[in-house]
Amino acid sequence: METKFQELKTRLLEVNDISAAAGLLHWDQSTYMPPGGAAARARQMATLGRLSHEKFTDPAIGKLLDALEPYQKSLPYDSDEASLLRLTRRRYERAIKIPAEFTAEVTNHTSESFQVWTEARPANDFERVRPYLEKTLEYSRQSANFFPGYDHIADPLIEPRDYGMKAADVKRVFAELRQELVPIVSAITSQEPADDSCLHQHFPEEKQLAFGLDIAQKFGYDMSRGRQDKTHHPFMTKFSLGDVRITTRTKENFLGDALFSTLHETGHALYEQGIRMDFEGTPLARGTSSGVHESQSRLWENIVGRSRRFWNHFYPQLQSAFPEQFGDVPIDVFYRAINKVERSLIRTNADEVTYNLHVMLRFDFELALLEGQLEIKDLPNAWRERFEADFGIVPPDDKDGVLQDVHWYFGLIGGSFQGYTLGNILGAQFFAAATEAHPEVPSEIENGEFQTLHDWLKENLYQHGSKYTAPEIVERATGTPLSIQPYMTYLRTKYGELYDLTG
Repeated sequence: METKFQELKTRLLEVNDISAAAGLLHWDQSTYMPPGGAAARARQMATLGRLSHEKFTDPAIGKLLDALEPYQKSLPYDSDEASLLRLTRRRYERAIKIPAEFTAEVTNHTSESFQVWTEARPANDFERVRPYLEKTLEYSRQSANFFPGYDHIADPLIEPRDYGMKAADVKRVFAELRQELVPIVSAITSQEPADDSCLHQHFPEEKQLAFGLDIAQKFGYDMSRGRQDKTHHPFMTKFSLGDVRITTRTKENFLGDALFSTLHETGHALYEQGIRMDFEGTPLARGTSSGVHESQSRLWENIVGRSRRFWNHFYPQLQSAFPEQFGDVPIDVFYRAINKVERSLIRTNADEVTYNLHVMLRFDFELALLEGQLEIKDLPNAWRERFEADFGIVPPDDKDGVLQDVHWYFGLIGGSFQGYTLGNILGAQFFAAATEAHPEVPSEIENGEFQTLHDWLKENLYQHGSKYTAPEIVERATGTPLSIQPYMTYLRTKYGELYDLTG
């Protein structure tokens, strides 16, 4: 059995290496590649996508899994070997239902679509990218239909990102959360908005990047296994456990974009860098779900990075880095500015209170598109109408409306967004569990120390990678299933100190 198990791991390592090479090509396309390379890059990524899929769906892997099934059953459920076999089986049985040529077609298409989007968004030209989006919707429905018997057409698209959840589960959680959030949003936005003019000054790009990266390293981001670069839409990517990269974007007339994007992507990177090194090259060596992954980006960006305790320590350093901009700005003014609540256009810049309404809008549109209740050609107008209904403002253009997110232009439609809100919920749940286990965490944050929090997350979450499903890891780490209550307690406590929530 040991020989067969090692043979399986060798084959999985080959699949991983091909996928990592494709990931490197995507990183390059998103950072340094000249636009003229787009067509060839799409072809290259399609080739690697097909090869990776063919290698993983090789019948030899299925035979090895069958041969190893008695071995798996003889092991404890939570042993590394049983977990690897269980996860590989689940992914293999999904993968063999998808033709390799389909994978190559989709990869080629989404690579081309991404390049067009990078040019169409700044030009506010939805019509240019519309045919690509229509094709993406076709591919999305085809992908779902490789898995007949679903309750909702979105279920097979949600499953690989947030295993254990279906569209009905997400809708139920979102409905519960929306009922709690809407009154808070209404109460806050009926009051005088915070003055955030201090954030809208001239901030040299080099100093922004240096300040954000310094905090990332204090959080625990290991630069010997990482780097930061600029891109259109910030992301984290991993080519191995020894090479976990983050990206950000800067606006020299606004501090928040680069700073909080860096902290957000650092949260993702801490997760990946914290995975056990002996999982390298196997399916275990990655975050377990989009929701759990986002819990870390939102925890470090918001619960830590936008907290008053955090800035009690770091604000003097920010003032030193930008003396002309913040030398005369009191910390109270700055703190309210970075936590300003308003009905705004851009999801990635949205405050903690309204952010989830952005996600719910996108999730509902995904369902409507997949169901055939909404056509791509009608999406811009539908976006404006729904946005006005939910936020009370109308996007002035498509650039800050339907074109703002990269997801639909570099991936399938369905399952793209729910992880962000699940991440907000879980981030608060994990942080509450960490502070219950270590009550000193808040005071350590105030001293610019993050080791205790980082160690707890590494011990209870990061090191396990995909060894446990999201529901399993949440239960193991916090003692309860997913719950919105820690998140709502966090929001009410924090924003109750900044605003009157009784209105």
